[in-house]
Amino acid sequence: MPERALVIVPTYNERENVRRLIESVLAQDERIDMLIVDDGSPDGTGSIVAEIGASNPRVHLLSRPKKMGLGTAYVAGFRWALARDYAYVLEMDADFSHDPAHLPQFLAAIENTDLVLGSRYQEGRVTVVNWPINRLILSYMANVYARAITGLHVWDATGGFKCFRRSVLESIDLDHVRSNGYAFQIEMTFRAVRKHFRIAEIPIVFVDRTEGTSKMSPHIVREAVWMVWRLRWWALRGVI
Repeated sequence: MPERALVIVPTYNERENVRRLIESVLAQDERIDMLIVDDGSPDGTGSIVAEIGASNPRVHLLSRPKKMGLGTAYVAGFRWALARDYAYVLEMDADFSHDPAHLPQFLAAIENTDLVLGSRYQEGRVTVVNWPINRLILSYMANVYARAITGLHVWDATGGFKCFRRSVLESIDLDHVRSNGYAFQIEMTFRAVRKHFRIAEIPIVFVDRTEGTSKMSPHIVREAVWMVWRLRWWALRGVI
């Protein structure tokens, strides 16, 4: 029986994208299922997913009562996946900034490693489309900063398009994951590295969203600035 993969997509007010996204993701590989973790979207995103899931056993909905953050959405999705027999678990955004066409590359790469990161900056090459220059500089320098403080040897530590082998998630105590914004991506990769798992990066093209609104906020930026120092401190004390 082929090893199955679960694509986890957190959503909040993504009704413009979610139906088309589900169709596109499932078309990439018949081994893929989807779990939409919806934070009580007032625009009815969850209802659309529930409607699709009622007739398609590859589509699942995890509904939460309110907006609770990216990190907790993924952790909830990880727990859901680990309670079932998925071999691989992928993270992906709902707004088509992550192109579903890259999914076969992730599934090919994960066969020879433990965690695959989709990189926008691999070996210094920038593959980002439609971002204003200030946002691009902020993102690129955030990765330089994260590498300098944590010692991570990856090009794109803040990206949210990635694929975990099941054993990586099983080894991480999800109760101790503290980040909830984009720092969550840094923390999960850092924890995987500390467990001595193999990391690989593949190049992706990141396209800024064309529908809906960005979830970036000053609070998320501040969390990322401080979290890398906490990760370094925890590593020095041997608690991570």
